[in-house]
Amino acid sequence: MAAATKKVPFATSNSVNMNQGKTIEETYQKKSQLEHILLRPDTYIGSIEKHAQTLWVYEGDKIVHRSVTYVPGLYKIFDEILVNAADNKQRDPKMDSLKVVIDGENNLVSVYNNGDGVPVEIHKEEGVYVPELIFGHLLTSSNYDDAEKKTTGGRNGYGAKLTNIFSTEFVIETADGKRQKKYKQVFSNNMGKKSEPMITKCKEGENWTKVTFKPDLAKFSMTHLEEDVVALMKKRVVDMAGCLGKTVKVELNGSRVPVKSFQDYVYMYLNSASEPGSERPKSFYEKVGERWEVCVSLTEGQFQQVSFVNSIATIKGGTHVDYVTNQITNYVMNAVNKKHKNSNIKAHNVKNYLWVFVNCLIDNPAFDSQTKETLTLRQSSFGSKCELSEDFLKKVAKSDIVDNLLSWARFKENKELKKTDGTKTAKVNVPKLEDANEAGGRYSEKCTLILTEGDSAKALAIAGVAGLSQTERSFYGVFPLRGKLLNVREATPKQLKENKEIECIKKILGLQHDKQYSNVKSLRYGHLMIMTDQDHDGSHIKGLLINFLHSFWPSLLKVPSFLVEFITPIVKATHRNGTVLSFYSMPEYESWKGSLVGNASGWSIKYYKGLGTSTSKEGKAYFQSLDKHKKDFIWMDEQDGDAIELAFSKKKIEARKNWLRQYEPGTHLDQNQKLIKYSDFINKELILFSMADLQRSIPSMVDGLKPGQRKILFCSFKRNFVKEAKVSQFSGYVSEHSAYHHGEQSLASTIIGMAQDFVGSNNINLLLPNGQFGTRSVGGKDHASARYIYTQLSPITRFLFPKDDDGLLDYLDEDGQTIEPNWYMPIIPLVLVNGCEGIGTGWSTFIPNYNPRDVVANIRRLLNGEMMEPMNPWYRGFKGTIEKGASKEAGCSYAVNGVIDEVNETTLRITELPIRRWTDDYKAFLNSVTEGNRDENGNLPKDPFIKDFRKYGDDATVVFEVLLSEENMMIAKQEGLLKKFKLTTTISTSNMHLFDSAGVIKKYDNPEQILEEFFHLRLEYYERRKKVLLENLEFELLKLENKVRFILGVVRGEIIVNNRKRADLFLELHQKGFTPIPKKSKAVVAGATDDKDEAEDSLEVSGVRASDYDYLLSMAIGTLTLEKVQQLCADHDKLNGEVDNLRKTTPIVLWVKDLEALEMQLDVLDKYDAEAEEARKKLKGDANGEAGFKVSKQAPKNPRKYTKKAINEEVSVETMGKPSSSTMETGQQAENAAEVVKPKGRAGSRKAPAKKEKPSPSSDEDDEIESLKDRLKAYRLDSSPEQSADMETDVLRVPAGRNAARKKPLAAVSVISDSEDEPDLDDDFDVQVKAVPETKKKGGRKAAAANDKAAKPPAATKRRGPVSKQSQGLGQQLLTEMLKPAEESGISPEKKVRKMRASPFNKKSGSLLGGIETMPASSTSENADVIDVPAKARPQRANRKQTRYVLSDSESEDSDFEQASEDSDSD
Repeated sequence: MAAATKKVPFATSNSVNMNQGKTIEETYQKKSQLEHILLRPDTYIGSIEKHAQTLWVYEGDKIVHRSVTYVPGLYKIFDEILVNAADNKQRDPKMDSLKVVIDGENNLVSVYNNGDGVPVEIHKEEGVYVPELIFGHLLTSSNYDDAEKKTTGGRNGYGAKLTNIFSTEFVIETADGKRQKKYKQVFSNNMGKKSEPMITKCKEGENWTKVTFKPDLAKFSMTHLEEDVVALMKKRVVDMAGCLGKTVKVELNGSRVPVKSFQDYVYMYLNSASEPGSERPKSFYEKVGERWEVCVSLTEGQFQQVSFVNSIATIKGGTHVDYVTNQITNYVMNAVNKKHKNSNIKAHNVKNYLWVFVNCLIDNPAFDSQTKETLTLRQSSFGSKCELSEDFLKKVAKSDIVDNLLSWARFKENKELKKTDGTKTAKVNVPKLEDANEAGGRYSEKCTLILTEGDSAKALAIAGVAGLSQTERSFYGVFPLRGKLLNVREATPKQLKENKEIECIKKILGLQHDKQYSNVKSLRYGHLMIMTDQDHDGSHIKGLLINFLHSFWPSLLKVPSFLVEFITPIVKATHRNGTVLSFYSMPEYESWKGSLVGNASGWSIKYYKGLGTSTSKEGKAYFQSLDKHKKDFIWMDEQDGDAIELAFSKKKIEARKNWLRQYEPGTHLDQNQKLIKYSDFINKELILFSMADLQRSIPSMVDGLKPGQRKILFCSFKRNFVKEAKVSQFSGYVSEHSAYHHGEQSLASTIIGMAQDFVGSNNINLLLPNGQFGTRSVGGKDHASARYIYTQLSPITRFLFPKDDDGLLDYLDEDGQTIEPNWYMPIIPLVLVNGCEGIGTGWSTFIPNYNPRDVVANIRRLLNGEMMEPMNPWYRGFKGTIEKGASKEAGCSYAVNGVIDEVNETTLRITELPIRRWTDDYKAFLNSVTEGNRDENGNLPKDPFIKDFRKYGDDATVVFEVLLSEENMMIAKQEGLLKKFKLTTTISTSNMHLFDSAGVIKKYDNPEQILEEFFHLRLEYYERRKKVLLENLEFELLKLENKVRFILGVVRGEIIVNNRKRADLFLELHQKGFTPIPKKSKAVVAGATDDKDEAEDSLEVSGVRASDYDYLLSMAIGTLTLEKVQQLCADHDKLNGEVDNLRKTTPIVLWVKDLEALEMQLDVLDKYDAEAEEARKKLKGDANGEAGFKVSKQAPKNPRKYTKKAINEEVSVETMGKPSSSTMETGQQAENAAEVVKPKGRAGSRKAPAKKEKPSPSSDEDDEIESLKDRLKAYRLDSSPEQSADMETDVLRVPAGRNAARKKPLAAVSVISDSEDEPDLDDDFDVQVKAVPETKKKGGRKAAAANDKAAKPPAATKRRGPVSKQSQGLGQQLLTEMLKPAEESGISPEKKVRKMRASPFNKKSGSLLGGIETMPASSTSENADVIDVPAKARPQRANRKQTRYVLSDSESEDSDFEQASEDSDSD
């Protein structure tokens, strides 16, 4: 027997058990369906074991959430009968009663409902009555036809049969009014037995069904219906009342359930969830269609849902709950993140705070199991939609859920930030930290951490600390800040977490997030010292650090002497006797400077803008007198906190605007105070930064310039910037001469921005873009580096800013040097011409570009006393349309549309994009909607609607051809081509903020308002200009009279000059009544005087110095002649006439003359743009000629643009290289304009330039007179033909573009000059050019008649194509040969021949032909001799050029960067 029970090796336990006497029949069994249900009930009704779970139950007339012990299977068989009763409402909408009896004592449950009953009729196929079939036979149902959409709970044919099977007694009763039969049948013994049906008669209108059953408690391991189970069943009855609504009266044990609607049902939950005596939580209800009811409330952070599908309680939710919840979470998430950009809330975060109630009817629902706890049916199969309304979603978004989410976000943020907390340890490892020896130890309270602005300031601090004793040195640590600290008040958690600077400060100090500090014992340092530059940005860094502490540890600011600042002098005045005075604020220095009066001599001034200016020795001196340099911040009251929040919080924008409006110039912090209140720091020091930031961001209404742009323009005028220079070099010049204190890169970007001329940038660029200054492809960001590109003053700039206005402006003074004025005074408001955009502290601005001709026309109307006409935005070169939209109180909006044309039924051509929609960005957009085109991540486009596209435009033009299907073409046309292809944008005039003439920020409603305010100010300045011009002319008259008297006195021997002491001569001149005229002195800091000048001018009589007669005594000896007297008398008479004319002229006439001159320049620009466009079309060909998706001809890579170097060439020069039939060649041009080419310095001779003789003072003064007279001539104050002709010579000639120079070779011009340097054709360089007849070409066509040559300018050469490298080399040899005859001729060796023409040599060297100045014939005869030199024969070439030689006695100007002539007129 023992052997029999022993397991066989390698045999399974089952195999062994099978051998224990079981037969095959006993091992493998087949059960009937009824037996299977009873044997494995969990498959059908769920578990039959007791479960403990926290559920909602109904007891004491309210729903309670508590822990219950129940059997899921028992709960399920009750639910099946209840859902069947509710389903009847869907079959018969007339159903209005549902009665449920739960008798726990007698173990009895009955469910009654009226409405259509079960048909009392024998089923023909099954041979039994229908009630018996559906309640006593398994797998019978009326829901098997899936083609029929039903909204009932039954589906699989088990339902009520399962209740029958698990009951000891099951009674079905029904009344069929249609057949007037009443049916009753009793099942017992787990549906094992059934009685015969009892059929009786009933009334015709009697329809109802009642099911009564006694659960088989033994199968559920129960002896009676327990209290928890009964409470759970009762709750299901209440569910039915909520689902069926007010049309069905639900009774429980004879009493009506107190729920008449789904909303009432929800309130039972909310009442239960609220605290006793407290208000019910808010809820938001909406009924969507006939099938959906949704109600939403809030939870404490755990998502809850109560949902029903066709009256079935889906206690685990499902796709219907997700469908509703996702709409709510996405809406709330977007709303919160939009309003609180730093919150970074996700949809699942929102879901955690929602309590969602859903009651819905769904077609043929599918569940995860027979227990039907989770709906699994796809949303698309629901049979209806539940799209929640905007109003409903807004209500939810405005509820307390936002506060809950933000509170959670803050909690999460704090949790993350705690990871970077510091602790009080002796050592910390932080790069660049010079830690105090005692930090984190016993004496940490005495330690001071110095935070410096950059590494150079750290070096100064270390040097200063080194000057202390060894004991004191151990209490100081130094850490450099990299630039400005983050504004933590508006920063995202991610920014805070990733900011290394904040993490380092926390570690160094030992700060712990959210900790309240009443003292500093738990910190590594007891004091925090801020050491920054004494400028506006230094104040901002202090403010940001205070803001950082106030945001996270406000209690620290209240600890006495925790936060201190270290101040250094901003100005030091040193006397020759060794006295040193330090000033810590500019107002303090200005006050001292004013108190000096006449005792300013002997002082030298040094400005200390940065900490790096101080030497190590000075640093030691600072720390040795620490009490003088250290200032403690103190917290007085909550006003300090309010002031900090005012300066840095985004919530305080309006308050910050008022704060800045109340700023008064001269406000400053008194550095003599030992203690500084936080509110005083904000209101008296930080406000200076805010104002400076605002001024850097928002331009002036008067000149339309920001300070950086104004500095650039100032230096352009100061330098007479008519010769090109590298942007990088010019930016250095600007930094030096205008006290620019910011980064060189920023300055270079500003220069580039002022020179850009592509569509959407400047309508009038004040500087010329000689090189790649950026294109419309990427909005100008594709410009070359500043060290590669060149710029110069645009010729039109001086027409906008006349030189006569320069002396009227209020120039600023900084670092002891005169810098740019408060604002320039253009003749039209430049802010309207070029527009502006900027964001500053409290304000932002956007002003579109307007047409300068519209502005000029409105100024003329104002001058004539007429009403202005409204102006609309206009952008130079823009081919699209700008349409005015709705006008609002704040301003107008405009629709800016590109251009799109339909080529054929499948092809579109786009030829213009909206303003500031750059070509590359638009190309990326087209790529994103092209079929089959994958992005950089390999993803296909989500909504492709074009097949392909091709790009044919260049850097200046836009041409896209788009191919799409006919179907998509129709869709696009219906939607609107402009909208579909994103070719429309809007611009608005609702945010036009500018500084007015008084420096106050002001909002303007329309451009006309700007123009009107400008008009009155500009007219006032024309009156000032007239007054100053008259004063200058009268002054020049006085000077001429004195010169004539002096020369006559010398000539007659009345005044002896030679062999006399200067002092005696000075006294004699003073006694004879000569007018003393003081020299123009340079700006002197603090009134300091140079010792040398002081010694020379020490002789003084009656307040007149000897140097006041230098204008007479410095005259060259050659001018002391009678001829000079006659010339001066003639000049005197001429000046008298000009004074009389100017007195008769009104300011309005002066303005009109300026406007006329400007309009002529605008004509030049328009003509140039038209020629550039024409040239582009010729090169590109007719791309629009053929319809269809075909390759268009490529546009030129470098189309002609107005703004290149060739803008300086005159109309007469442009005629070169054109056919003789050109309309540009006129006799008038030959007479009025001399053709002279101005070569650039970089292409010049490599010989050392000849040294210039220093001009005498008298010649300088004569030049000033000539310059003044030239400017007066421009006004044409009289109508004499001579003056009119002079005016014409001053007008800028039509420029030739850079590319034009390449395509159209200019006639070669050679200049013979006394100067070894290259000629600078300025006001002082007068040249007359005479054309030499061209020699007859061998085998060529006959020469023109002599009279034709006399009447017309010389014929230009034919156009030629690009020059190859080989031809370039040949050209270089020819150039050398052409220079030889001039050298071998009878001309003196000092003079040289220079020949320039438009050739690859000029292009190779980077220079272009410069500007041409023409002079009247009278002046030409004095300064230049004309020599006709025949062109030397040379090898036969395809294009022969006329060579011109000019011999000039004038002295060329030095092209050196620093020595631009101050007297030359850049007009």
